[in-house]
Amino acid sequence: MAPSDSPKRGQTTRVISQEHNGPSRRTISFYHHRFPNVNGRLLAVVPSARAPPPNPRNSIPNLPRRRRPLRTSMETPPPPPKRVVVCGGGVIGVCTAYFLSKSAAAASVALVEQSSVACAASGKAGGFLALDWCDGGPLGPLARASFDLHRALADELDGPRAYGYRALTTLSLTVKESETESGQQPKRPPPRDAVLPYWVDGPGRAARAIGSTDTTAQVHPQLFTRALLDKAVRDYGLEVVIGKAARVDAGGGGGGGGGGRGRVMEADAVVLALGPWSGKFGLLSSLFGVYGLKAHSIVLEPGEPGAIGPEALFLSFLPAGGGPAMDPEVYPRPTGEVYLCGMSSRKEVPDDPDEVAPDPESIKVLKRVARAVSTHLAAEGGARVKAEQACFLPCTEDEVPVIGELPGLEGCYVATGHSCWGILNGPATGAAVAELVLEGRARTVDLTRFSPARFVGSRKR
Repeated sequence: MAPSDSPKRGQTTRVISQEHNGPSRRTISFYHHRFPNVNGRLLAVVPSARAPPPNPRNSIPNLPRRRRPLRTSMETPPPPPKRVVVCGGGVIGVCTAYFLSKSAAAASVALVEQSSVACAASGKAGGFLALDWCDGGPLGPLARASFDLHRALADELDGPRAYGYRALTTLSLTVKESETESGQQPKRPPPRDAVLPYWVDGPGRAARAIGSTDTTAQVHPQLFTRALLDKAVRDYGLEVVIGKAARVDAGGGGGGGGGGRGRVMEADAVVLALGPWSGKFGLLSSLFGVYGLKAHSIVLEPGEPGAIGPEALFLSFLPAGGGPAMDPEVYPRPTGEVYLCGMSSRKEVPDDPDEVAPDPESIKVLKRVARAVSTHLAAEGGARVKAEQACFLPCTEDEVPVIGELPGLEGCYVATGHSCWGILNGPATGAAVAELVLEGRARTVDLTRFSPARFVGSRKR
């Protein structure tokens, strides 16, 4: 249940909670109030009825936290540790929760996710990483910091084994679809030009390198997100709650609205990392717009997985019979799978991530692309389709993510709108937001350009 209206400052708001059907789902309602002359605290109402049994993977209470160093009486005492709630179990929310829970400045951290962790774009994206592709724009410093953090996290978490982290060569090429009905492409001998790998045996031309193993890499996004979550739960005491965030209460009263159906999660700060569902959250949609770009993908298992090399392909695909060129992408994975994506368009985001389904015609086009690129990716060559899927990428009207504290709402933060660069920019976003929440400023990267304050006065009330 997404709220229809955002709360007005200085006004208590009544909120209705609605539980999901079935014993394994429950609704979390956050409320927003503002009371004058009251020290603010953030409250979350969590329905207690029909709660699932505790899962040791999702909630490990009372884990010992690192000892804080003793301080002499001459030193300024540090601020008390903060209790933080992060809403959203995609890569942005999980990275934020990871860095928050890792810090001794956080007394407790809870992650709230309405469905399952990495169930949407963070589980169905390509996982492509680029060091310098965002240079010259507002994302440049964020992308560079995050690319380096991906390397560090891969060392810390054994990324090559745990979630398929590896460096890639990245190529751009044009592929013209054959006019033959079967879609089979005649094999050609290995090209003299080593730029085009042998497994790309379709009619590829104009191939050129656009990324090297120093500047491009990949992860399996779902495995990456869940590896971070597991580490935070196991070693840093992160609590995971399955429920839907509906409101934030930034007051000190804790007054009603839950109808006796829930408990209250108290926190000193709340981070809203709701991805494309940010546009359905009244507190955020009243300040800025986030829309969903629906992207399609297929995952293939080639008949000969060992024949596919570690080269990512960015295509200009010319369909048979004419028509506009398309820009699909192909990512072989260390597991032997090949991920292929494209066919994106702006669509209405459904309320439930589990309701997202691919469009059959878009999937058919992606299969045609696979056949045109390589016989290894065609059904005739023994390839099997492992997954046909779609997800929504969170986009903003100015094409810049929204990261920072909400204006006029102390202790309430947002991190959303990362579009197709969410997997790349997840670590630096999470680290910077954690610093902002716990220390009052971000050190990993300057977040000024991403501040939600840029929308103040620009949106009709």
